[in-house]
Amino acid sequence: MAKRIKQKKTNCKRIVIYGPESTGKTTLANDLANHYETKCVPEYAREYLQKKWDLHKGKCNLNDLINIALGQINLENKMISKSKKFIFCDTNILVTKVWSETHFNGYSSPEIKNIFKSVKYDYYFLTNIDVPWVKDDLRDRPDNRDEMFSYFKKQLEINKIKHSVVSGDKKERLKRAILILDKIFD
Repeated sequence: MAKRIKQKKTNCKRIVIYGPESTGKTTLANDLANHYETKCVPEYAREYLQKKWDLHKGKCNLNDLINIALGQINLENKMISKSKKFIFCDTNILVTKVWSETHFNGYSSPEIKNIFKSVKYDYYFLTNIDVPWVKDDLRDRPDNRDEMFSYFKKQLEINKIKHSVVSGDKKERLKRAILILDKIFD
């Protein structure tokens, strides 16, 4: 069993920007952090997997996923004390769980499932697929966007997670997210 990392306690509201690849998660997370003058937790998987790709064209495998999950929580814990009111997470364990299930024939390890059950987030924004897909070294599903979006959405519904879908261009998404956060958390 992998080393456990628990979420640090905080009064900040943990907001997850969640969705399939190339749907504007990073842009929205950074824009929200700038608007609220707080921190955005970057996507640990991106750096981790880009290094693996750059070193030997390695792709993500099941063994990587627990490291990614724990690395993401560790990054969140490092940034939480520097945050005010909100902390915006550019992905989280549910993204890792969904990615595992969609890339490994429905399989997600018991460790990933246990971490998912042990963490708490206050709200999720599901980023829609209405923006252009952009190719990079790590993205691999340009032709499955509808299917991926549906699966991501279904997981929020199955787990009864409070969320909103954000659509439109960068400005529209930011405006909608701010309106929702200000309404719910003020």
